[in-house]
Amino acid sequence: MKAFTRARILTIGVTLAAGLTLAGCSSGSDDTRSTGTDTGVSLRDSWVKAADSGMTAMFGTIVNDSDSAVTLTTVATQAAPRVELHEMAADGTGAMKMREKDGGITVDAHSSYELAPGGDHIMLFDLPAPIQAGTDVDFTFTFADGSSAGFTAQVRDFTGAREEYDSHGETRGETDDHGYETTDHDHSDSEAHNG
Repeated sequence: MKAFTRARILTIGVTLAAGLTLAGCSSGSDDTRSTGTDTGVSLRDSWVKAADSGMTAMFGTIVNDSDSAVTLTTVATQAAPRVELHEMAADGTGAMKMREKDGGITVDAHSSYELAPGGDHIMLFDLPAPIQAGTDVDFTFTFADGSSAGFTAQVRDFTGAREEYDSHGETRGETDDHGYETTDHDHSDSEAHNG
């Protein structure tokens, strides 16, 4: 009877130690949760700017740990009926302009690609409901080879990098918080985009 009790105590101790070791190995600094990542792609430090209506943006770092380049072609979320990959590019007049990124976003093998305010980002348009700070938004990334991966990003308050967009998602003017100049237009039908 004593041997059984000792064996049982030893088994419980080993099980608890293994559980604590696994818990200690989990990353507390990476708040992005992902699923279906057989692509070798992960999304780190991702977040979505809180917004009451209209449009908003998602940021983070796309990491490709695979042995070949991947190209992100589309992003979908139930939080918005229309999602676009956007870039900051010169408009030919010396001003910088946000526009939809043709051809998607390519991330080289064993490399990363940053999505940041005032730079490339993922736009969410026509929000059917507010996206509130402290909640999460689920995304599905689809790649050029047809594979996909799901990610979850936290919603945060953010007040920087204000650009003006018309109803087609093109910048309409003024200078954003990063100092990029855009051309002057009437803003009566535009909505502010903080992204």
